[in-house]
Formats: sequence, C-alpha cells, structure tokens
Amino acid sequence: MLDYNQPIDRAKNPTGSEASRRRSGSSFNVLELASLLWRRRIAIASAALIGACLAVTVGKSLAPRYTATAQLYVDPRELQLVDRELTPRAQDVSGMSMLVESQARLITSNSVLLQVIQQAGLDKDPEFGGSDGKTLAASLLGLIGLQLRTPSAAEAKEVQLAALDALNKHITIRKTEKSFIVDIEVWSTDPAKAAMLANTLTSTYLTESRNSQALAARRATSELSGRLKELRERLRNAEIALANYKAQNNFVGTQDSLISDQQLSSSNQRLSAARAATMDAQARLDQIEANKRTAADAGAIPEALQSPTIANLRAQYADARKKYAEQTAELGPRHPALRQTEKQVEDLKRTINEEIDRFALSAKNDLTRARDYEASLNRALEVQKRQSVQLSQAAVRLRELEREADASRDVYQSFLKRSRETEEQEALNTSAARVIGEATIPQRRSFPPGMTLFAMIGFGFGALAAIFWFVAAEHLFNGTTAPEPSRRERKPEPEIAMPEPEATAPLPALALVEKPLIARLQEADVIRTLGAILATGSGVDLTRIGWPTLRPGFPLTTLLNALRDMRAAMARRAGSKTMPVIALVGAGQTSERSVTTLNFALAAARDGSRVLMIDADHQSHALSNRIKRPGKSETGKVGWFSIGSKAAREIKTVNGISVLPATETDAGKATESIRKAIAQARAAGGYDLVILDGPAMPLSAAGRKLLDGADALVAVLPTSHDINDSMEEILTALGAAQRKLVGVVLDELTPATQTLQRGKQYA
Repeated sequence: MLDYNQPIDRAKNPTGSEASRRRSGSSFNVLELASLLWRRRIAIASAALIGACLAVTVGKSLAPRYTATAQLYVDPRELQLVDRELTPRAQDVSGMSMLVESQARLITSNSVLLQVIQQAGLDKDPEFGGSDGKTLAASLLGLIGLQLRTPSAAEAKEVQLAALDALNKHITIRKTEKSFIVDIEVWSTDPAKAAMLANTLTSTYLTESRNSQALAARRATSELSGRLKELRERLRNAEIALANYKAQNNFVGTQDSLISDQQLSSSNQRLSAARAATMDAQARLDQIEANKRTAADAGAIPEALQSPTIANLRAQYADARKKYAEQTAELGPRHPALRQTEKQVEDLKRTINEEIDRFALSAKNDLTRARDYEASLNRALEVQKRQSVQLSQAAVRLRELEREADASRDVYQSFLKRSRETEEQEALNTSAARVIGEATIPQRRSFPPGMTLFAMIGFGFGALAAIFWFVAAEHLFNGTTAPEPSRRERKPEPEIAMPEPEATAPLPALALVEKPLIARLQEADVIRTLGAILATGSGVDLTRIGWPTLRPGFPLTTLLNALRDMRAAMARRAGSKTMPVIALVGAGQTSERSVTTLNFALAAARDGSRVLMIDADHQSHALSNRIKRPGKSETGKVGWFSIGSKAAREIKTVNGISVLPATETDAGKATESIRKAIAQARAAGGYDLVILDGPAMPLSAAGRKLLDGADALVAVLPTSHDINDSMEEILTALGAAQRKLVGVVLDELTPATQTLQRGKQYA
C-alpha cells in the first residue's frame, strides 16, 4: 500500500534526455552476454585449454618442496624441584599463553638458528645460499695442486647471515589454539633434509633452553657470591662495634639480661624482706612493752610461752604458791617456814620478770638490727638505681647497634642460603618442554600442489581472460556503450518481419526490483486551454485540446526530473531493447489517466525522444475522442487496426508525438492490433518510446496480455480519491505484473467542474 506522506529516496540521475539515453545504452543485458559467449565458445574453450597447458607447464618447472613437522610440548608450569625458583611461573591462562608464544618465538631466534646452521653445515649448502667449495674453478685448481684461498672472517660472517635469512624463510612455527602444543614446520627440496632440520631445530631449542636456565642460575650465583664478601665484612664490623660498646659501658650479663639488672632485682627483693623483718621485730617489741605496762601476766607473750626456762620458773612458782597457800592455812603469819616460802615465791616472780625483761631487750636488739639492715639495703638499692639509669641511657645506642648487627646477620644468612640454592640449580633442569612428535621424512610434497589443480586453475583463468577480452572488444569496437544517436543521426534499424510480437524477455534472475518513483502533477506544472482549438497545418497541437498540459519554458521542474527518472528506470529494465514500451494505468476516472499520459508524452518529447502514444483503452477512448479532427470521416469500424496504409492510421502532431487512436471493437482484437502495431513500429525504427494510455481497470484478459508485453508500468493516482485504496486496487489488478511498476504519478490537478466554479483563467 502506498503512503502519500512517506518520503522516497531516489537516486540522483543526470538531468536531460542525454543522461537517460546514456544510462539506457550502458545497461547490462544478460541475454546478449550469453549470446556473445555462445558465439565465441570455441575460442573460449581453446583459450581455457591453452591456459591449462601453461599452468601445468609452470607447475612442472617449479622446484618441489617437502615439509617436515615436529611437535613440541611447551608447558609453562615447570618442574618444582626447589622451593624458590629464579623466575616466577605464570598463574593465569593469559600469562601461560603469552609464555608459550614467547617460547615459540624463541625457537626461531638467531641464537638457536645459528647453532642449527653450524650443526647441519647449512653455510655450505647451496639451497641456503652457501657453497660447498666443489665449483668448477676449485676442481681445475685442484688438478694442478692449487687451492682457493680460505674465506675471511667477514666473508664467512656474510655467508652465515645469508644462511640464517634463508633458514628463517624455511621455518614456520604454528601454535595450536588453547593448548601448549607448538608445531615446527621446515621445508626443503630434499625430504630427508627437511626432517633432519626439524629434529635438529627441536633438539637445539631444548638444549638452548636448558643452557639458558643454567646460565641464569650461574649468573645469579656469581652475583650473590660477589655480594657475600661485602656482607660478611659488614656483619663483622657491626658485631665488633657492639662488643666494644658493651665493654665500654659495662654491659655484662647473660644472654637474657644484664648483671646490673639482676642485682637491682635481687636488692629490691632483699629490701622488701628486710622491711618485713623490721616490722615484725617492731610488733614483737610493742607487744612485750604493752604487756609490761598492763597488769597482765608478763609470761603470756609468745616468746615466754615458748621458752623452757620461763616454763620451768613458772612451774616452780606455781609449786611455791601452792606450798605458801598450804602453810598459810597451817602456820601463823610470822612463822619462819611461811616467811621462807613467801620469800621463795617472791624470788621466783622476780626471776620470771627478769627473764621477761631479757625477752624485751632481745626484741629491742632485733628491731635495731633489722632497721640497720634495711637502711643498708636501701643505700645499696639507691646506688644500683643510679647505675641502672646510666645504663638505660647507654642502652639506646646499644639497641641500635644490636639492630644493625641483626639486620646484617639476616641479610648475610639469606644471601648465603640463596647462593647455595642457585649454585645447586645450575645442575637442575626444571623445563617441562619435550618433543612429543619427531619429524619424519615426508612422502608427499607440500608445494607445488597437484597438476590437476594447476590444470583447473589455468583452465579457469584462460576462460575468464577470453571472456573479458571478447566482452571488452564487443563494447569498445562495436560501440554498444556509445550514446544513442540524435534524431537526425539515427541509423535506420533493419527491417524485421514480425507477424507476431515477441514476448518481453523476463528480468534476469539476479535483478533487483527498484522502488517505484513518485511524481506530483500539480497546478503549478500545467497550463489550461480551451478545447477544440486545433492548430492549422500538418498536425494537431496536443497543448490545445482542452486538457491541462505542461507549461512551456520550465525544463528543470521537479515533475520533469521525476518523469526523466521513471524513463531511466524503464530503460534499465528494457536493457538494450529498441523502442521500449511503457503503459500508464490508473484507478478512477479515465480522463485523469489520459491527461497524465499526455503530459508524460509531452515531457519525453521535450527531452528529444520520438514518442508513439497509443490509446489502449478500448472502452472510453478518452484520448482518441480529443484528437479526432472535425470534418474528417472515420476510417470505419475496423479503422487503423486493419492492415492498410500506415498514413491512414497515424495522426501526426506538432509536438513531435504520433498518436494512434482507438476504434470500437472487442478487447481481444484491439490488443492483438496494438501488439502488431508496436512490432511494426519497432521494425521500422521510427520511434524511441511507446506510451500506452491504458488499459482501463479492472483488467480484462486482453488488457493483462497487453501489460505483459510492456517493459514498464506507471500508476496514476488522483488525489481526489483515497490514494492508498486506489494503489491497492491497482496492485491487486496487476498481480505479478506489479514488479514492472517504475513510478507513481499523484494527480493533484483540480477537476474541471471545480475549476469552472472557481473562475480559472484560460489561455
């Protein structure tokens, strides 16, 4: 369905009839190409056979190449023989892939290839740019006992570099995707040499890999050993400085602590014990004195209770008191025995008191001794404290020296240990690379391919070259791409007897159906005239038949450009066919389609084309009724469809257009007559373009047959109706013929009845 407001991108084509004819002339016709190739089939086949022979000859002349392949497994995860490796291993997949690619690149390094050259003697191999010394000149000189001079070092170096460059070109390294497999391909003219070089290359690479690891370990060991002497001297100096400082500042002690610190701790403990003993002696003395001041028994103190002397005295005192009590009861107060017993009691009591006094004096002496001991310990502790403060100040520098000595010791120990490890790694091979497939002697050559392929390639190229030559010669020398000659210079076409018109050739299978172009026929593009004003003279003036026609003097309007594009699209579809046929079909009133057909013909004639316009609407005859001259009798019911004089059927106009009017007859006969007329006009070669006005919608069987013979179609849609419905009606009626639709003309002209009501002015 056509949308009126939808923009259509049209190709920018040159303006003017010359551009249209140039495009139509340069179009590509598959049928002509097929015909040309069929005519030249023998020459093309001969060229193809010659090309095949030449290709086989070239293939036979090429030196054969044999490719040997060795497979190498390069595992980036090397063997873990020691705790610490010299180089860190790749952990992620990308790192492993990069490592494998690097190892694959090392296979073709100069150091490896130079060893291969030396082992295989490639500097003396002619295939690799060397010379084995068995030249003709050397043989002649050998016959007379002379020898060629030995090449200098510079010359030998150049020969070696040439062999290196040649060997590089003979080697191809391929890494299998997502694996650690590396394929080493080496080609040579000798299959045994190719296998030997591939195996030599793999073994040399593995040896070089091991040597590089040993060299790296040896270099690391040398570097570490060179540093050990300096680190050892630094450690010795640090330890000597630490020992001297300790001796100067009396830092004497065990490994854990100094003697001064131990003495200070011990003095502090003894002072605490002395203070406790002093307090105990003071308490004992205070208790004894308190008992003496009170009336309590003086022997109740712990020392008295524990003393055997006091215990004995107290026992005697108790016996004397008992005896005194008994005598008091029996004797009188002045009895000598009683007095003697009383005196004994008093003596025992005094003796006990004296013993208690000795305990007090002993406690006092103990207190004095404890205080003196405490004071002496206090003085010694103060001295030790002062010494400790002095040592603490000196210990700051001591700790600094100790840290320097410890650091020097740690570094020296780590370097010494690492040096021993790297020294042992020189003899270890941690590489996991190994050969998983040795190269074998190839049985088939890798280049050149088989002669069958050479023959096929030569056959194809020979055939294509011949085809291009014949096509170019046809276009260049026969003038198929030259512009269409003008009206005066046009060569007459050969007479062709065509009783029946040929069916229009179908479009090539690969041709693309172009999007129809859109043109708008507006009031600004036309001028209106009164009807029945015919030009006097030899022909009819189509601009004076009462229909709106194109304004004169406006060659670059949008409408004319759009119509030129439609004719160019028609020419592309028709190819190299002479006198293409385009039919204008429409929905709605027949006069609107006929007006558009007339202006389409006037636009083509204005661009220099010779136009034959045929009224193909056998029902309304709108165009025929407009151009029939008054006073002229009609040719009869058969009219111009009958076989007769061509002048009697054709109406010439002053606008460069010939018009074939219609007569009343049935649709089938009218269609056959139009097709015969088109065939005769094409054979005569008097026209550049045929424009059919019609047939009318809905299409009859005869009208559909007439459209099948047309090269292109243009739909006329009056905007006074719904253009989408009109377009849908046209497409439904056309069916498969809608692929020939090259353009759509939107008729925006005001109907004639409305024009009269609006009072339009006429020329």
